[in-house]
Formats: sequence, structure tokens, C-alpha cells
Amino acid sequence: MRSLTRFAVMLTLLSGLTFLTSLRFKSQKVIFFGDSITQEGAKPGGYIIKMTETLAQKNLSSSYELTGAGIGGNKVYDLYLRMEDDVLAQNPDIVFIWVGVNDVWHKATSGTGTDIDKFDKFYTAIINKLLDKHIRVFLCTPAVIGEKTDFTNQQDGDLNAYSQVIRNLAQKYHCGLVDLREIFHNYELRNNPGNKESSILTRDRVHLTEAGNQLVADKMLEALLAK
Repeated sequence: MRSLTRFAVMLTLLSGLTFLTSLRFKSQKVIFFGDSITQEGAKPGGYIIKMTETLAQKNLSSSYELTGAGIGGNKVYDLYLRMEDDVLAQNPDIVFIWVGVNDVWHKATSGTGTDIDKFDKFYTAIINKLLDKHIRVFLCTPAVIGEKTDFTNQQDGDLNAYSQVIRNLAQKYHCGLVDLREIFHNYELRNNPGNKESSILTRDRVHLTEAGNQLVADKMLEALLAK
């Protein structure tokens, strides 16, 4: 009888240890939620793939599962409308939100951008939905629409304003922040002495070159792995 009791206790302890081990080694599901920059980021050479490769080099492949959820042309309200299927239904642990370029850019190209007050409201709604599910959230400021370092790109003023909205939201809701607007500008100051409009971090003023993808990968991974 005592042997059976001891055996039952050992089984219970073993089951508990197995459960704790499974929790300890459960990979974190990370979704990158955005527009065409993120859509390209999930392709070979893109920043999400580069992050995956670096995690493998650090022997952290089993700790994180990275997934892209970018669609070309998306603005903040597009993200809001599709977040149930493309994000929440996937039960992520962590979400990086990178949106804003089209909200600004499309004002000039097609008159279909997003006014800054609506941008703030939709972005806030996205954050609240994610936080309600206890998801860890990182906000990313829009990087560039043109790479000139002297703030003479056509949309620089709006990009600065919309980036500040995102910084404020990150502070208000205690989200992580990857300030790509500032990161790109600082990189350009060091590496774009000719004040070029593109070809340093972007191939067309917006979409990323090899160097651009690497810079984004480095900075997002830095944020992801920070304690």
C-alpha cells in the first residue's frame, strides 16, 4: 500500500515537473502587424527573416516563433478591421505594430490618408484590444518617406507629428517603443552625407534595402530580447 502511495506521489511530482518544463520552454509567438514594409519583411532578406536567422545563431529558435502579418497599402484602420482574424485569432504573446507611412503618404498621392486625430483613435483601439488579451505590445514609429537628412522630404512634418502620437501612446499605455523615425534619421546623418532621397536604407524612399532590413531587424530584436 505504501509503495502504491509513493508511486502515486512520484507520478504527481513528475507530471508537475513536466508541466512546469513545458511552460518554461514554450516558445513566444510574435506577430509583426503592418503594411507592405512588413509584408516584404517576411520574405527572404526581409527584417523578420533576418531576426529569425539571428535568433538561430543565438540558439534561441525554440524560444520565439516570428510571423509576419503585413498587407500592402494598409493604414491604421485597415489594421483595426483585420486584427481579429490576422492577429487575435493566432493567440500571440507579443505583437509589434508598424504602421503610419500610408496614413501620411496617401494624403499626397491619392488624398486617402488618415487625419491625425483618427489615426490616434484607431491606434488606441488596436492597443486596447491587444492589452485586453494580455498581449505584450511594441509600437514602432514610421521611418521615412524620403531619406534626406535636412527634413526637406515632402512628408517629414507629418511623419514627425504622427511619430509623436505613437510615442505618446507608448508612454500612456506602457508599451515598448521602437522609434524607427529617430533610428533612421540618426543612421542617415552618419551614412548619407550626400543627402540622397533614397538608396541608403530604402530603394524607393519607403521600402527597405538590405541595409534597411538589417537595421530594423537589429533594433526590433534588441527590443524583443531586452529584459
